[in-house]
Parts: sequence; structure tokens; C-alpha cells
Amino acid sequence: MPFLRCLGRWLGFVLLSSLLAFGARAAEGEGVALDRAEVRQWLLRIHEAARQKNFQGTFVVSSGGKVASARIAHYCDGINQFERIESLDGQPRRVFRHNNLVHTFWPDSRTALVELRETLNTFPGLLLNDGDRVLEHYEVRQQPPERVAGHEARVLLLKPRDGYRFGYRLWSEKGSGLLLRAEVLAENGEVLESSAFSEVSIGVKFQPENVTQPMRKLEGYRVERPVMSKTSYESEGWQYRQRVPGFRHVSSVKRTMDLTPGEPDPSPSSSPQLLQTIFSDGLAHVSIFVEPFNAAVHRKEMLAGLGATQTLTQRRGDWWVTAVGEVPALTLRTLVQGLERKP
Repeated sequence: MPFLRCLGRWLGFVLLSSLLAFGARAAEGEGVALDRAEVRQWLLRIHEAARQKNFQGTFVVSSGGKVASARIAHYCDGINQFERIESLDGQPRRVFRHNNLVHTFWPDSRTALVELRETLNTFPGLLLNDGDRVLEHYEVRQQPPERVAGHEARVLLLKPRDGYRFGYRLWSEKGSGLLLRAEVLAENGEVLESSAFSEVSIGVKFQPENVTQPMRKLEGYRVERPVMSKTSYESEGWQYRQRVPGFRHVSSVKRTMDLTPGEPDPSPSSSPQLLQTIFSDGLAHVSIFVEPFNAAVHRKEMLAGLGATQTLTQRRGDWWVTAVGEVPALTLRTLVQGLERKP
């Protein structure tokens, strides 16, 4: 998967430390099981760390035999959030975010993409619920603490209760809750994807100008401003007769202009009639893209995987459907097979 999507998913898992009433229980096996209140506390601190902490560092992702790294900085004044991500490998790319306004620059092609984007899976605010849903579909345990990038970290293991989702092992900084390392785990415990800070400073000075000033420097760039409108899959003539347990509808958007950013993306983002629907179980996300079938472009149905990310493409009559997510192939197949046009 593209590095930013991988980054976005990882950043979403910024977990918090400092659990209550833990000393009386001894860890054994895979760790100490957490009750509902403790999990809710972890998730609440995740939310606070995602929005309130100022930090900067170098982030490394290993997935499918490939390694990518980026510099990231995040600032918050209690109301506004500012974020800067600069890729350190491959084609140069810089991303700047002020709340929901996102500017992506590709210096080599002199292309800039300016869009309003919901921050569902950007660092560090992926989690969408109070923890109750997580416990319905994951067994949550705390493991012995470790050190990551020079910081003391609490370790959390989330084991899926069914075959529709992967497991996770998460390291969060003891004091702030900032996620320092994350692994996505297959059913057999194999690490499908690993993400970690190689170095990070927490509590850095609030410097929003490091984000807002570059966002204004559009001169000399070909600026693309995709128009996206919120919608629902029902109003677009679709229904899901089969759902995946635990995955709920999060949002649907429809693109109304052609989009050709400076870097190829395997998601089908080039159609002006593209419908994107997002489902989530509170941790994992799946995007379903639907667009009119075009024989010149859509030639091969496939199921492909890279690390934790699976991609499924299928023709459904006059439509081409692409499903992408950090979930097992079973989850994508179930969602796509359940999609049908409303009578």
C-alpha cells in the first residue's frame, strides 16, 4: 500500500498508557486481560494524545519486504491541529494538514493536491468509539513494558475474536500515550506489518508556522482541487445485503472531478463518478470504491496483498468495484459480495 495510507493507519493507533489498578495482578502467558473500563481508559487517552500532544520524529514502516520512512511533526493548541509529513524515501512528497484542510506536494512533477479530508485514519486519531465495540471483537491484554526509541512504553496486545480482522501489538509511551511502535499480526502470530519511531521528541514547541507557511506556497505548482461531496451509498442506489460483523458504515463521498495526482495510487481515484464508502470496526478500516466499468482501464479482476493491506477488484455488471483495507481477504470478499444495486 502507499506509504501515506500505511502511515495513516499506523498513526491512527496512538495508544495511551497509565492504566489503573494493575499492580495486584500478575501477567502470565500473553499478558493480563483488561476489563471494559480499562480498555475504555486506554482509548480515551488515545484520543487525547492524538489531538493534544506536540511531537516530532522519524517514522519507519516495514511492509511486504519494503521499508519506507518519513519525518513527521504534529502540533496542537487545544483547538487547531497542524501536521507535517515529509517522505524520506522514493519520490519526494510533503503533506501539510491544518484541521481538515490537506495540501500534498510532489516537487518533482510540480503538482499540488488541495482537498478537504476527514481525518479518520490520519495520525493519530483512528479510533472511533469508546472501547466497547473493540472488546466485542478483540481480546485486549497488557504485556510487560518495553523501551522503544529511548522511551519507556506500555505494550498492548489485541487478538481478534474471529477471522474478519487482524491482531495488533502496540507500544505507547508511558507518560503521554503516544504510539511508538505497532505491529499488525496474522492469525498465526506472523508480523504482517511493523511501524515504529526510530527517534521522537514529545512535548516540542508549538510551531504552526511550520505547516501554514508552506501551505501558502503554491506558485509554480499545478494545483488540483478535487470536489468531493458527502453522500450515502443508499442515496447512490446501492445496498449491502451482507455485512461483516463489527464493521459499521463511517462515511461515503463522491468525487465530481478527474483527479490525477503526481504519484500513482492503486486506489481508483481517477474517476469523476467515483463513490467511496468507508467501513470500520473501530480499529481497522475498509474502503469500497465503485465506478462505472471502463473496458479500456478495468481489465483484470484480482485479489492482491502487500503486508497487511489486501486489495480486491471485481466487475459487477456495469460497475467496477475495488475494496482496500488492512483486513483479511475474507472481509473484503464478504463486503463486495454483499454489495448490490437497489431494485
